[in-house]
Amino acid sequence: MNLIKKIFLLSLLVLSQMSFSQVTDNAMIYRKDFKSISGKNTVSVTSYEKDGSHYVFAGGVGNIDVFSLDEDGILTPISNHELYMKKGPARGMVADNINGTDFLFVANKHGNVIETFKILNNGFLERVALVEDTDKTFLGTAITLQVVHMKKASYLFIGGLEETPGLSSFKIHNDGKLTHVQSMKDDETIHTDGIIGMYVHNIKGKTYLYTGGFQDNGVSSFRVYNDGTFKNINNISDNDTDRFLTGTYPVTGVTLEDNKYVIVGHRHHKYYKRAGFIKKTDFVYHGDGISVFKVNEKGALIPHFVLKDDETTKLQGQTRIEIVSTNNNEAILAVGTRDDASIQLLKLNKEGILTPINYLETGFSIYYGLKSHKIEDTNFLIAGSFRFDLGKIVSYKIAPKINRDGKILRHIVNLKYKETANKAQVDTAVKAFLDLKNEIPEIANIEWGINDSTEGASKGFTHTFTITFNNEQDREIYLFHKAHLELVNTVGPIIGDVFVMDYWTKHN
Repeated sequence: MNLIKKIFLLSLLVLSQMSFSQVTDNAMIYRKDFKSISGKNTVSVTSYEKDGSHYVFAGGVGNIDVFSLDEDGILTPISNHELYMKKGPARGMVADNINGTDFLFVANKHGNVIETFKILNNGFLERVALVEDTDKTFLGTAITLQVVHMKKASYLFIGGLEETPGLSSFKIHNDGKLTHVQSMKDDETIHTDGIIGMYVHNIKGKTYLYTGGFQDNGVSSFRVYNDGTFKNINNISDNDTDRFLTGTYPVTGVTLEDNKYVIVGHRHHKYYKRAGFIKKTDFVYHGDGISVFKVNEKGALIPHFVLKDDETTKLQGQTRIEIVSTNNNEAILAVGTRDDASIQLLKLNKEGILTPINYLETGFSIYYGLKSHKIEDTNFLIAGSFRFDLGKIVSYKIAPKINRDGKILRHIVNLKYKETANKAQVDTAVKAFLDLKNEIPEIANIEWGINDSTEGASKGFTHTFTITFNNEQDREIYLFHKAHLELVNTVGPIIGDVFVMDYWTKHN
């Protein structure tokens, strides 16, 4: 009986591994919802589950917006909260539980402070602590936060940029207040100038922290001790041949079987046009790529594999890497890009090899604003853009790719104008709608007409526009394109109601 039971359990394990592999090889990103934010833009996004409810925090210039997220990926606005001195943006945000209390820690980039908010039962936020920069810390232009849980206490690690580069640790007290423990100023050896990504691995009871230096063009590993102090272990710099660390940006990690990996992305300095921002201007561009490092038993990083960008991937300007899902053998990663304006899905196997799966062109650049979140068995991605003209946060579902070969997408927009709208205003609105074809090349065709039905069921809708797209990517680009957003803002005041439907049909 025991043998039969073991065989049965082994069979279930094999089937689950096969099922996971089939999903990863064919995973795709599908937009589920988008909502407006009260802030000027979305720079950072994080999420948190509290007592069975799921919350999304979108931080930008001036404030933080809070949304609930349901099992269908629908976002519902809950509240918004001003940042200290109405500054920001909220560049680094991380939510965690400290001895039974849920907190949201926020790096207020231009406010030069770290803000601690208590997450209340309804998802609202209550500021409970504020830590300002001093001569001994590196909180000016703070951009990245990482909570590290040790045996007797938890610590918040903070990375700085520009005038105050370095790494600092603070003890987190039960009330959310922070006490400074240690700061390490950046130098020519370590890579802590512009820490935009951090990750923690635990190896045989010891804790290690990994950082990427945007200005330093490299990665560093640190041993973290139980009292919150830390010590540098090793450092790896970029080169102009087989490493892609110029402008080191997102840093994450995963454990597959007995292998521990750190995955590092970069946004190359060639993409930056702001005069004086890049400190080392003698860089060499030899492409874009994502680096995989293997972690040895002493916590040191060892270069292992690089996935280079090519015509089949969207990896230009990587700003965020999220672990979407994982089992013992492989993981799905989502890479947000600023210059390709896309989310690229990748698979990492237990041997540490990255392979592309699928990508979605989002229609907006991602600047640190990407977060994975799981509700029951469904994996979601939440994304936002730093663009001031967009003002949206978007949810996506990760699901098996739908076969739409030989099909095109129709986007039907039905409009009802206000009774106060005159003919000249309506004619101007129609022309502006048709002009989208000249502004957005992804639109395959636009046709329109005025309602001629005599059935009495048109409910006051008079104008219909049918837009044709060749694929899902083109619809995403159209939806968040500046020309489309300008149209919405321009004609919005004379629109009484709008009714939109999309459908797929065979290409004639």
